[in-house]
Amino acid sequence: MEPTLKVPEFKTEHEEANWWFENRQQLAEQFAQAAADGKLTRGTVARRGNTPTTTIRLAPEDIARARVQAERKGLKYQTYLKMLIHQALHQEELQGNSAAQQRKTP
Repeated sequence: MEPTLKVPEFKTEHEEANWWFENRQQLAEQFAQAAADGKLTRGTVARRGNTPTTTIRLAPEDIARARVQAERKGLKYQTYLKMLIHQALHQEELQGNSAAQQRKTP
């Protein structure tokens, strides 16, 4: 088995998502080994960070669609939804900045 992976510090959420995706096989193997060794405990890496937890209500149909799309990409659906929200906010920000620029230009 390969050496234990250490979760690095990430500069962006995109970089983090890519790291988890690229290392998913080795992480799954390590998780299975830890389970077999009885070394699993409560808690996650995410709890160590300073990211606040937010709860939103979504239609069951939207969650089902997110699960299918996330699975195609090899992601958990919560991670996928987080990425979609991040992309939509970024896109909205770009569009808002573009509209503001157009209003300033005579």
